[in-house]
Amino acid sequence: MSKLIKTAQVFNPAVSVAPLGIIAMDGAKELGEKINDYLVTWAKQSGQDIDTFLIPCSCPRFQSGDAKALISKTVRGYDLFIVCDTGNYSCTYSYFGHENRMSPDDHYQDLKRIIQAAAGKAHRINVIMPLLYGGRQHRRNYRESLDCAWMLHELQAIGVSNLMTFDAHDPRVMNAVPLMGFDNIIPSYQVLKALFKSFPDIQLDKDHFMVVSPDEGAMSRNMYYASAMEVNLGMFYKRRDYSTIINGRNPIVAHEYLGNDVKDMNIFIADDIISSGESMLDIAYELKKRDAKKILAYATYSIFTAGPEKYDKAYKEGMIDAVFGTNLTYIPDWLKEREWFHIVDCSKYVSYFVASLNHDMSVSEILDPHEKIKTLLEAHRKA
Repeated sequence: MSKLIKTAQVFNPAVSVAPLGIIAMDGAKELGEKINDYLVTWAKQSGQDIDTFLIPCSCPRFQSGDAKALISKTVRGYDLFIVCDTGNYSCTYSYFGHENRMSPDDHYQDLKRIIQAAAGKAHRINVIMPLLYGGRQHRRNYRESLDCAWMLHELQAIGVSNLMTFDAHDPRVMNAVPLMGFDNIIPSYQVLKALFKSFPDIQLDKDHFMVVSPDEGAMSRNMYYASAMEVNLGMFYKRRDYSTIINGRNPIVAHEYLGNDVKDMNIFIADDIISSGESMLDIAYELKKRDAKKILAYATYSIFTAGPEKYDKAYKEGMIDAVFGTNLTYIPDWLKEREWFHIVDCSKYVSYFVASLNHDMSVSEILDPHEKIKTLLEAHRKA
């Protein structure tokens, strides 16, 4: 990535696709500002007198719930990057006198409104949507909607050229829009960097460390970590009761383990999302029954829909040692304050993507940071 860093620091407007503009929507203000700070720093290092790339916008609502989008600055001829966090439930609006929390549907509708407000005047529209809207409804079983594929079709139809997401539940959904740019980014380097910073004494070898996949769907991402760290890989599979349907799904009867003995091993578990968090805790308890040592869990989106109390209890009992989650979606203050929760900052990583795309550069080095991970592992093992 060294070449990319040098190019990002040069940040030459003469070779950019078009003037850069960033729109951080409600719910993504914090991430948008961090991305902007990196880009402004690189621009100043290249001699440009730029204070901000951010373009102010808003999506006000009437008391009836109807909404509109306003962009407060010209976007004509801009290479526009719209940052949207569909998972930020802290955003609210007044609806018939009641305070209503924004759902993923509300955020997605506002994204389309912002694109409409640009009125086709931007040179190019790119969407940064880390938590992919409808990503968990990516395939059809029986008579079901295809929310994610339909969203991608809509964005392509209204002029979006590129979409960037992180750790999509199933990246094969990109096949719905073969002619639109779709980058599924995995922040593996950032995760390992945060892991080693929080646990500098952890031994990375086959006698002390293992990677365990929480289910068959997460095997590919856990295989990557196991291969990169040159350690063994185990996995759980979910045994389900296929005679029953609860909340549209077959309930999990048990988590069955396949793999090497985990006794006295430090375990790293990676997944795309911790929703209620019950499955991850079940796996932690199962590993502890098998005398595993430290349990280090990671999910790109740690949203804890059922609250943190069960994890507080598990941490106090020594059943789980840490949970890592990115800042790519909203993190409430109560989660930031938890001793067991560690934030993986991905804002600089996103900034590299924005700079590269704005200069029409290859992003292959960012998508596969194998050399950076190799250097990081060597430094950790020598420390």
